Amino acid sequence: MSVEKILLVDDDQDILEFIGYNLKKEGFEVTTASNGKEAIEIAKKVKPDLIILDVMMPEMDGMETCHQMRNMPALKDTLIIFLTARGEDYSQIAGFDAGADDYITKPVKPRVLVSKVRAILRRKGSTQEEKIEFEANGVSIDRERYLMSKDGVDYNLPKKEFELLALLMSKPGKVFTREVILDSVWGGEVVVGDRTIDVHIRKLREKLGDQFIKTVKGVGYKFEA
Repeated sequence: MSVEKILLVDDDQDILEFIGYNLKKEGFEVTTASNGKEAIEIAKKVKPDLIILDVMMPEMDGMETCHQMRNMPALKDTLIIFLTARGEDYSQIAGFDAGADDYITKPVKPRVLVSKVRAILRRKGSTQEEKIEFEANGVSIDRERYLMSKDGVDYNLPKKEFELLALLMSKPGKVFTREVILDSVWGGEVVVGDRTIDVHIRKLREKLGDQFIKTVKGVGYKFEA
């Protein structure tokens, strides 16, 4: 069984040492970076399973770092957790919109941190699937390459946008409730609100057009076949 790799990014050396020590003690392979630019270069080489990313950093903050990472095909399967201090000017919606999968609030107890990390890595393992392609109304998706194609043009989607579209396209015409979407795309461990779904739907419509994903008021969404 391969050791799961974690890239820990924070400009506070004490945080790197504290969190890194506790993750290594649990058997994870930990690499560290002190800023966003360094993290991107390391991530290209290491290809970590999970990145724990501080929000407030010099040179390049966590939001921009996450956004750039989400546009890198080599990191399409990498999970990203934001690390944020209580009281910081941080929006969960902005974080998910940038492509994060979850977040942790500092200060964090070691047992809580490890539990959170294990939970999100389990989620990654449960979503590893064989190549599955869906096609409807000129739109197709390729799970193996994490690509959406529309009118012959390929798009690399952020992980959550892709998984949301894949869910809706798995059964065109079927209405997926918000509860089902949250459970299928974000998993039961993550507490997110309805607005998070709306943000991701809006992003998909910007790429696809409004005619494909329909809102069923008070219920959820469907892909129009």
